[in-house]
Amino acid sequence: MALFSQTSQGFQALLWKCHMFWPISRCRQLFAASFSIPNREKITSFSSVTSSSTALPVDPKETDALPAKKRSEIDCKEGKGWDEETKEIPEEKFRFPSSVGAAKKWSMSPVLSRHRFSNVQPPEKPLQDEEWNKLREDFQSPEIFEEVMLNSMIRCNSPIDVAKSLLTHLAKRNGDIAYNMLVKYLTLCVQQGQVAEICDVYDIMKARFKMLESGAYSLLIRGLSNSDQWRMALTVLEEVKKIMIPSRTCYEACIKAASRHQEMKLAFELYSEMLAKDVVPTLPVLQSFFDFSRGMKGAELQKELFGVLLYLRENQIYPHRTFMQSIKLWFESLPGGNWRGRLTKIKDSGQCPVCNHQLEDSNLTEEEYSHLSERIMKDVIHGADTFRKTSPQELEAFQTFVENRLPFDIVIDGLNVSHIKSRKMQCENLFDAINCLAKENARLLVLGRKHMLTNSSNWKREIMKEMQSKADFFFAENISEDDPFLLYATLRSGKHCRFVSRDFLRDHKACLSDSVTRHLFRKWQRGHQIAFFPAAAGRSINFLPALRYDCVVQTTGDTWHIPYKDVFEEKYSYQIPRKWLCIHQKL
Repeated sequence: MALFSQTSQGFQALLWKCHMFWPISRCRQLFAASFSIPNREKITSFSSVTSSSTALPVDPKETDALPAKKRSEIDCKEGKGWDEETKEIPEEKFRFPSSVGAAKKWSMSPVLSRHRFSNVQPPEKPLQDEEWNKLREDFQSPEIFEEVMLNSMIRCNSPIDVAKSLLTHLAKRNGDIAYNMLVKYLTLCVQQGQVAEICDVYDIMKARFKMLESGAYSLLIRGLSNSDQWRMALTVLEEVKKIMIPSRTCYEACIKAASRHQEMKLAFELYSEMLAKDVVPTLPVLQSFFDFSRGMKGAELQKELFGVLLYLRENQIYPHRTFMQSIKLWFESLPGGNWRGRLTKIKDSGQCPVCNHQLEDSNLTEEEYSHLSERIMKDVIHGADTFRKTSPQELEAFQTFVENRLPFDIVIDGLNVSHIKSRKMQCENLFDAINCLAKENARLLVLGRKHMLTNSSNWKREIMKEMQSKADFFFAENISEDDPFLLYATLRSGKHCRFVSRDFLRDHKACLSDSVTRHLFRKWQRGHQIAFFPAAAGRSINFLPALRYDCVVQTTGDTWHIPYKDVFEEKYSYQIPRKWLCIHQKL
């Protein structure tokens, strides 16, 4: 093993003998013995720092895996601590696990230690025991010295030998190295691409623990998948599958490794597997399929990539410009395919100016509209979720109000619109919107709150009266949820009615009971939601009317039309793109 081979001559000699004369199992035994560990099934030092019990000591008498507890992973970024909420981050950054638990004797939480010791600088070269002892004694909280020091080494990307010298010192002092210390050392190894060290830590962990926390598995897979030992990452992935559903990070690291080595069949098998387990892929891994398949032949591969495009369609995902360029280049690289891609803007009529193809209509059929209206009424309007923020009496009063005034042309989320410009009074923002939308004698319904009727700095009584002369208003209770009201009024007004809101309405889509209805809801929303944003100058608000054509990936076989956005958006947006990639095949 390489873990302590460069820091202590005694350990170096011992571990060299292990490699020369004994199999790996014997090396592990000697590793345990060298730190005075009684036996591996009773590693008290490790279990004391593993409060979540996710990493479990190996018990030779009990080989079945135990259920995994909830994993804890930390986003390690420059200047940030180890206790922050897990986030999915781009490929070039790492997600690292926190310490699995905290020893009971610690008196300080990781949050406090992060703020107090975030500027600790690690040494530039390995230290001897007496030097580490001196640093520890001078440290303000010696009980967390090693934890803080390793975090600093990761932040500063310290040389591996420096971290080794600290772990060797820790092992000599305590007779053991805690699980969280091994994970932090593993983090540094992965960060620097130290494959041999990653493998050694993995061997040690396998010898000591029946199973690891998901964060450690993610680190191992990430580190191995980016090396010439990438197939080992697949082996680790199989181990993870036995005890838990692998994380998106695990799957995607293996997919990218397989793709880089042109094993696209394997990559798509893993992709299909993660979808089957409801693990949602990120745009970078979807883009990688097109990048690594460029110029490759095969009808099956082409079918798989068309499937990725249909996945974008079904989930209303808009690729960013870089992803779009990858799709374009892949099509144009197909041997004998004669595909050509051009960037364009679709005409208001829905016709593509490049290939003259007419895009799909955004309107639902009468049957689809009737089905959607019925399901919205049952699952959203009258569903149990609605009455958490409104009362049955208020909903009934609203329905009576709407039925007596139907139909409307535009339904406006008044509170939503009123916040469009923070430097203006809220009533002025709403007034500007009403004046703009009422120009063509459209019948407007504004959903407001009762506090708007109180004369205040944001809601002037005279402006409210003038607005009420140009639109119908319904004022709900201040704590009420107005989205169900917006959906009800818009759907009851008929297929022509549009609505104005910056909400994506994801919660209400989730309330719908089946995938077909959710698909119809998204299509209806794309064709009926009016987007708006503050103008740079002149008019206070810009409105983008709902489109007559459907803004999703679509194909006729010899054409593909792909809407895209200029920049990557991590979260879904209610705003649909106006830029398109037209790909057509010259026969």
